[in-house]
Amino acid sequence: MGVSTRTTAVARAAAAALSGLVAGYAALAVAELLAVALRPSTGPVTAVGAAVIDRTPSGVKDWAVRTFGTDDKLVLQAGILAFLVLCAALLGILALRTRRLAAGCVAAFGVLGAGIALSRPDAGGLLAALPSLAGGIAGAVVLYVLAGQLASPEAAEVGAAASGDLPRPDSGDLPRRRFVLATAGVAAGATGVGAAARALEAGSTAAAEAGRATVELPAPASPAPPLPRGVDLRVEGVAPFRTANRDFYRVDTALDVPRIDPGSWRLRLHGKGVGNPRVLTFQDLLGRALVERDITLTCVSNEVGGPYVGTARWLGVPLGALLEEAGVRPPSRGGPADQLVARSVDGMTVGSPVETVMDGRDAMLAVGMNGEPLPFDHGFPVRMLVPGLYGYVSACKWIEDIELTTFDDYDAYWVKRDWAREAPVKTQSRIDTPKPFARPAAGRVTVAGVAWAQHRGIDRVEVRVDEGAWQQAELAAEGSVDTWRQWRWDWAATPGSHILQVRATDGTGALQTAKRTRTIPDGASGWHSVVVNVT
Repeated sequence: MGVSTRTTAVARAAAAALSGLVAGYAALAVAELLAVALRPSTGPVTAVGAAVIDRTPSGVKDWAVRTFGTDDKLVLQAGILAFLVLCAALLGILALRTRRLAAGCVAAFGVLGAGIALSRPDAGGLLAALPSLAGGIAGAVVLYVLAGQLASPEAAEVGAAASGDLPRPDSGDLPRRRFVLATAGVAAGATGVGAAARALEAGSTAAAEAGRATVELPAPASPAPPLPRGVDLRVEGVAPFRTANRDFYRVDTALDVPRIDPGSWRLRLHGKGVGNPRVLTFQDLLGRALVERDITLTCVSNEVGGPYVGTARWLGVPLGALLEEAGVRPPSRGGPADQLVARSVDGMTVGSPVETVMDGRDAMLAVGMNGEPLPFDHGFPVRMLVPGLYGYVSACKWIEDIELTTFDDYDAYWVKRDWAREAPVKTQSRIDTPKPFARPAAGRVTVAGVAWAQHRGIDRVEVRVDEGAWQQAELAAEGSVDTWRQWRWDWAATPGSHILQVRATDGTGALQTAKRTRTIPDGASGWHSVVVNVT
């Protein structure tokens, strides 16, 4: 094969790959438009991404959270799109040989996406299959037509002429123009469809945001107790006692944050031992006696010394009282249900022990966070939280259903993936300053951080240097047993490399264990340590 012939082949392959990319672009645009109109979670990228999350081993998920933090979902979506781009280009090239097979493969991708969408717990019926099916058909038709332009004898002659193998007859420009115009037209049309999808999505988002903006949170019937003086030591580098909403950690499986109109939101309460099943509106909750409490939440994916912990002032409906009104009794009082399963609008399920939820702690259906309605990222309009339990067994965001059942009868989302059924928060402490590999000057160095053991409280924090004797740290005033506690210790630092370690004792007198464990199956344990180089 001569150089010019190879150039012709490369040019045709590049054009074919472009046709595949344009077909894929059209398929996604059509699918996303229909998904926005029906239910955003049925879009192929979202549905496939959610399925990938569901089927990813727990260890890999844990690695993703550690490595990418709150950007893990963005990385996943980018990976899915990159895979689709590669497949689209390859199918375009395949269409040079057999466009029926290539178009059929595009349609098959649509069928696969439809099946995945239907398998999702939040599918909502057969219409969930429509976006992927329509996108697959649109992509198949576009690829078949564009590949036909490339496969024609006239197009082959044009490609040869472009590389110098044949003369360039004026009439040869026609097939080339036809392909270019067809490709450009489809791309423009797909862009228009995508713009329509974005506009429709923006309208839906705007409606939800407008609904949130109109929410006026009532004054709590039971305000949060005043915080004692000295609850925040105000040491530079230490996390503040209360975490701002914009800084509060977010770890969940939602690829797209649900935007829910509070006017249409409903919560169903039903199941074993529920003598008075009911459906509650957002206004029903706001009309009840609300409580306000400072509570620290912790994610089970938080490594020793990790950032996935924060404290906010929450406003909500006492969950225990609501359950009692519905006739629910905990197992200790003869109730038939020992598990409360909370379901989110995105299909997530969270299982909590009924006994814990109803033991008198400030478990609630929260509607407010730090003086404002919940942010969308943190569960607006309503989320659940139970002090003392890791989030995956207590903190259902975007909640829409509560079912009373048993642990024997039902395994919630994370339990099916080898996490523990019950997960009380472990006693933990963290060094916030100095940072790892800091280079403080010799002399007085402030070592400080936070410690937490929700619903047990923190009684003591100790620090040691280079595995020497433990030194008791100064504790900030305690907000409550459900909040973290700041601490500090002044160290007479000497030049050289040193290892700082911290440990805490909770309100029951139990010492934080030194044994290092992974986050799976019920939270990490071990002492946090930091290496510093004193100059």
